Amino acid sequence: MRSEIVKGLTDDFESCSQTTETGIEFWFARDLQHLLGYTEWRNFSKVILKAKTSCEVSNNQITDHFVDVNKMVTIGSGSEREIDDIMLTRYACYLIAQNGDPKKEQIAFAQNYFAVQTRKFEIVEQRINDWERLNARQKLTLSEKELSGLIFEKTGNDKDFGIIRSKGDQALFGKTTSQMKKKLGVPESRPLADFLPTIVIKAKDFAAEITVFNTRDKGLSTESGISTEHVKNNLGVRKLLLERKIVPENIPAEEDIKKLERRVNSEMKSIGKNPDKLN
Repeated sequence: MRSEIVKGLTDDFESCSQTTETGIEFWFARDLQHLLGYTEWRNFSKVILKAKTSCEVSNNQITDHFVDVNKMVTIGSGSEREIDDIMLTRYACYLIAQNGDPKKEQIAFAQNYFAVQTRKFEIVEQRINDWERLNARQKLTLSEKELSGLIFEKTGNDKDFGIIRSKGDQALFGKTTSQMKKKLGVPESRPLADFLPTIVIKAKDFAAEITVFNTRDKGLSTESGISTEHVKNNLGVRKLLLERKIVPENIPAEEDIKKLERRVNSEMKSIGKNPDKLN
């Protein structure tokens, strides 16, 4: 497809997009009908029905993406009449394009146009998830560093932190740290937290924060006292997770946090190579 055709079709599709008061982008089906080269609403309605079926099969709510509306249009005499229309999300438009006539040039364009735009959302969503996991891991590192320093201050033994953290893991997972590493395929030399999902990292962090607070507040000064406190806090966090049907030891390992950090940093550097310019 020639670049001038792509540019023209892009302008046409974008000029017909609208935004709800809550910021959701949508197209009216009547507009999309003409954009996709369908002259009769009757024929286009059949494509919409197929798209709704595809939506349902993919475990999405049809009403989340296809919203029936009525609107007034001007007819030849200058008067107005009410017609049926449908508000379509970007995903709905993508499904319609996928179920349209592939021989139509507009359909071929739309299939790729909406696929790329939908993928952008997925990329943003994944990037946010990556960012949250990195920040959760960094926060846990700070909490454990604070706890480690506090334990050494109270007990004078630099090995007590490792002992106390291991007891906390046993309480949180119902398994030892080594058992969890083996279960998740984590190298013995690497921290378990580097391979945990965000929710479990935050759980460990929450328990560590409570232990820090109560160690100071209760004046705990022995390994056994702080261990008891840390175990109690991890058991409390585990109980909360289980009540919400989250079993921490059964959640699969995620990407090595070091690899994730390198990938995100690399992406950040690449953004600066060809930045958008106002002029």
